[in-house]
Order: sequence, then structure tokens, then C-alpha cells
Amino acid sequence: MVGLDRRSSHRPYELSGGERQRVAIARAISHRPSLLMADEPTGELDTTTGTTILNLLKQVVESEQVGVIVVTHDISATKFATITHRMSDGILVE
Repeated sequence: MVGLDRRSSHRPYELSGGERQRVAIARAISHRPSLLMADEPTGELDTTTGTTILNLLKQVVESEQVGVIVVTHDISATKFATITHRMSDGILVE
């Protein structure tokens, strides 16, 4: 599901940041949770890889029926959300 079949024999230090994020998502959904919480899932990634991760999270929501809460500073991530809330200085403003 996370597209790492060809990298399955590699050691963690041989994986890119995006591949490590996909492994983390795979580990998180392997127990079939009803809710997945992601804190800055694209924080250390380039734009293209970040979009790949957000698309993967969206796919998890649709195919695995998992709710996902994403906390991020990346405003562009809101286009992947069903519901968004914005906080400023610890106060819900939107």
C-alpha cells in the first residue's frame, strides 16, 4: 500500500526521508486503528514527497476507513482535508 515493495530488503538508513515516512504510516495502520494522528507528517520533506505522503494518508482514509487527524504548519495540506481548524497562539481562530 505504501509503495515500498522494491525497497523491502533495504536497511532503514538506506531509505530516504519520504520512504521513512511511508514506513511509519505502514507501521501505524498495520494494527487497523480507527484513528491515526499525524504530527507534521510532511515537516522534513520536499514538496513533491510531502504531497505523496498526504495522498497516501487520504488513500488510508478511503480504503482502510481510518480517521486521520493531521497537525501541520503547511497550509497547502488543507486541500487534502475534509474539515480544517486553524489555531493561533494556542487559540482556535477558525
